[in-house]
Amino acid sequence: MKRIIACLIFSYLLLFSCDQKQEKKQIEKEELSALRDSADSIATKAQILLMKNVSNAISKGGTEYAVEFCNTNAAFLTNSLADKYHITLKRITNKPRNPDNGLQTTTDKKVFENFSINKDLQDSLLQQEQGYVYYKRINLAMPTCIKCHGNVGEDIDNNTYQKIKSHYPSDQAIGYRLNDYRALWKIEYNKKTFTRLE
Repeated sequence: MKRIIACLIFSYLLLFSCDQKQEKKQIEKEELSALRDSADSIATKAQILLMKNVSNAISKGGTEYAVEFCNTNAAFLTNSLADKYHITLKRITNKPRNPDNGLQTTTDKKVFENFSINKDLQDSLLQQEQGYVYYKRINLAMPTCIKCHGNVGEDIDNNTYQKIKSHYPSDQAIGYRLNDYRALWKIEYNKKTFTRLE
């Protein structure tokens, strides 16, 4: 009789434990989905914010003025979103204009290469020791982009290119065509600061 009771108790504990593990996995899955949605939303807001401001700068003073504007304001614009959402936000690429946007880590290099190979990959979420890192593809989707990132003398006029070189002497961010893969948004969530966005 004691064996039967012990077996029943053990079976109950085993089932209870399995239910808790499944519930925990479901919660983790929901949290990761919320995190991915949050990061995607932030990356989209960042892209819209930059494109709106660059388009306004081009309308106001042409592409030379837009280069000047980007040099003094792009980091401020992305940092304002990063501060608002308590994240680290930046653009990374294998051909940076601003050296700070180069591929700094082994993981960044591998992820960037993975996006290069897999043309349909739009985003990726990685868990790391200090938190989560979200990457989202940036393609040059607007003709406006090519005026500063296309081919010199063809898409980029010489005055604009001289302005680019004056601000970014080691610029590599040229030679692109419309819809080319250009960069990634990289969003880092520290475990301590991750909260769901409404």
